[in-house]
Amino acid sequence: MSHLATGWSRLRAWSASHGPELRLCVRSTTAAVATLAAAQLLNLPIALWAVLTAVILTQISVGRSLKATTDYLVSTLGGAVYAGAIGALVPHDNQFAVFAALAIALAPAVLLAALNPRFSAAPFTAVMVFFGPTITHTGPIAAAFERVIEVAVGCVVGLAVSLVVLPARAHDLAVKLATEMLELMARSLPELFMGFTRNLDRPTHTSIQNRIGEAFAQLDKAALEAQHERMTRLRAEPDQAPLLRTLLRLRHDLVMIGRAAVAPLPGVLGARLGPWLARMSDTVADYLHASAAALFTRQGPPPLDDVEAALDGYAAELAALRHQGLTRELPDDAVERIFAVGFALDQLHLHLRDLARCVAEFAPTRTAAAAKVAVNAGRVQ
Repeated sequence: MSHLATGWSRLRAWSASHGPELRLCVRSTTAAVATLAAAQLLNLPIALWAVLTAVILTQISVGRSLKATTDYLVSTLGGAVYAGAIGALVPHDNQFAVFAALAIALAPAVLLAALNPRFSAAPFTAVMVFFGPTITHTGPIAAAFERVIEVAVGCVVGLAVSLVVLPARAHDLAVKLATEMLELMARSLPELFMGFTRNLDRPTHTSIQNRIGEAFAQLDKAALEAQHERMTRLRAEPDQAPLLRTLLRLRHDLVMIGRAAVAPLPGVLGARLGPWLARMSDTVADYLHASAAALFTRQGPPPLDDVEAALDGYAAELAALRHQGLTRELPDDAVERIFAVGFALDQLHLHLRDLARCVAEFAPTRTAAAAKVAVNAGRVQ
């Protein structure tokens, strides 16, 4: 009995961690069965192509399904029309003529697919339409028409299933990826700031930046899919472009900080500025954690007071060092790093304000309005 309970617990845990994949499995299976029923109802000659189309176009999110459906339908229509015209106009009554006609029908479709990935289905369609008459015993024009009808049925059913059966919105996926990127940056900040007080090996630094870059690449792809959802007005959601730009700028800020932290600050600079930089790291990391939680739960942004206090403290300590003349004897590279750190922190502060505004836009109306007022008040101060 205990083994059964343990197995059930493991199955539930596995299901919880693979929710998107399981929902895609259900949608794809439903799309295939529903398309087969539609093909039989419409008496399509070959239901195979309609079912394959529905399975191929049922993607992990609605936005990705919309893009895949549009691209597949356009490329299929173009390939079918062209290959059907070649089959009807170019005679191929002997073996050499068949080779030549196939080359004429296929080469432009392959070139178009190579120039524009959205037409990737055109070569496959051209081949199917060219050889369609040998399978269905119809003419080339009829084969092209049947191919378009089969694909259209698969597109319609696959897209309908994506919208109705356990729909997964690309917008929600993009928000989830944005929160994960904020969490990743929050965890990475203390490691980057350690470079100001002790040596940080280059592989560690490179690994941090690569992970953040990969997280942004995934977010960028999901945001593009969410844009397709907004264009079709399937769901009224805030524009994700400002959030995407802000996260990219925050990533650049971390790159600048990492470059400035290639070696510990020399002598008295490290002793005086190190504690303030550590405080800055902790407060910004806490702010990014809180912003990720607020974005995920659609709450207003957290206050920036602690970050601004740490930034003011660092600026005041640096001004005191310069007033005491302790920066005059520093080598040029150390001075350049100090200016780079100051610029990076100013940019970080500016982009955290932008992040607060973006988080406010994803919050409910009242919360968002109050948060925007708070952000604007902070700017005036």
